[in-house]
Amino acid sequence: MKTMKVSIFSYLIFTSLIAFAQPKEAVENWKGKKVLLIGAHPDDDHQSHGTLAMLNKNGNEIYILTMSTGNVGTKDTKLGKDDLAKIRRIEQLDAMKQIGLSEDRYINLGYDDGRLEFANKEEAIGKLVYYIRKLKPDVLMAFDPGYNYQVWHKSDHRAAAYLAADAVRAAEWPLMYEGHIIQDKLEAHVIPEFLFYGGNVSDKNTIVDITDFVDQRVNAGSKYVSQWTSGWNNYLGHDIENYPAAEKEKLFNKIKGRIKVIDGKFVERFRYHQGAPDSMGHGPRD
Repeated sequence: MKTMKVSIFSYLIFTSLIAFAQPKEAVENWKGKKVLLIGAHPDDDHQSHGTLAMLNKNGNEIYILTMSTGNVGTKDTKLGKDDLAKIRRIEQLDAMKQIGLSEDRYINLGYDDGRLEFANKEEAIGKLVYYIRKLKPDVLMAFDPGYNYQVWHKSDHRAAAYLAADAVRAAEWPLMYEGHIIQDKLEAHVIPEFLFYGGNVSDKNTIVDITDFVDQRVNAGSKYVSQWTSGWNNYLGHDIENYPAAEKEKLFNKIKGRIKVIDGKFVERFRYHQGAPDSMGHGPRD
């Protein structure tokens, strides 16, 4: 009985260590890595803007892939889907400029906002696999699909989390989506590291100090005028100066107020995983 108790205790400790493993090298020290962030909408990357700005400054190569055009996210009935898709593309590119990223680092797959979970799954995964194989990222950033359970996200975020996870796994097998390899001359690719955002606080095991990049995060977030101001109900254009006088200060304070502060430092938190894609969502199993 005593041996059994020791074994169970050791197993729990081991599982805990796996679940809360930190990167061997602090994210703040990463250099020369290629990072691909997959999101559902233009602006899903906003909660990682400080980390992205830092990684870019430190010589890492950053790409942002958005699965939908964001063409439904408004309550302004004067706007049509095409209008909003164009607006949100401009907002996304303007936000990226604030963190040092140019338009050639942006990919949009063109799916309709709000309907990602109804898209053809095989097609969507195939598109993600293509870009994973083409870009060959060292790190994937994506919505957290969950650790030992499924994290609740709203529909498009939920779909993006699982489509990204499935695509990562498919990308490593040369006989899956083999047309990329035969016709496009790409190669199967294994992503070794992951930073998951948007999950439950209890699952996050990595804290990134973004204190020096707060202004960039705030400035980037301020570009999403159609989403985070009264433009949500009455869109008056890209320029925040076109909106009521108090809106600009309110928006900047809102964005900065959402950033977590720990021990006097502004931080962004993630669930880090290193290893096979099959184990990204669970601990050791018998």
